Amino acid sequence: MSIEAKIKELGIVLPNSPAPVANYLPVVRTGNLIYLSGMGPAPSLDGKEFLGKLGKDLSIEEGYQAARLTGINILARLQGYLSDLEKVSRIVKVLSMVNASPDFFDPPAVTNGCSDLVVEVFGDKGKHARSAIGVASLPNNWPIEIEIIAEISD
Repeated sequence: MSIEAKIKELGIVLPNSPAPVANYLPVVRTGNLIYLSGMGPAPSLDGKEFLGKLGKDLSIEEGYQAARLTGINILARLQGYLSDLEKVSRIVKVLSMVNASPDFFDPPAVTNGCSDLVVEVFGDKGKHARSAIGVASLPNNWPIEIEIIAEISD
């Protein structure tokens, strides 16, 4: 099944690829690797936005959903850059930063929302190395920010 068909089957609608908000590049390519700058969650199809800290404002399940929405934003960024998600030959690395209260100790459970999504979409090509860390704050009060490294083929 094509990546586009898989996305459709999962009921995912990709938003427009978000523009950078400062002096940086959203995607940098070197050789056959692309590095995506950190991104936060897109609003859900029903307009719900997730904001705040895990362990204080949001549950693990809400964080998981925010990470999944961040993964959708990542797919949109990849689509915007590559024009064809079939060019992704592997998701190499996911780095997740979770906006966490001092007593929240489970950033990996939140990050699973993005990891599960990329494996659903890309299958074995979506299995990746990963780091999931808690941080004191994130831009825009996002609950999560994720960056990825992907291998691509022309």
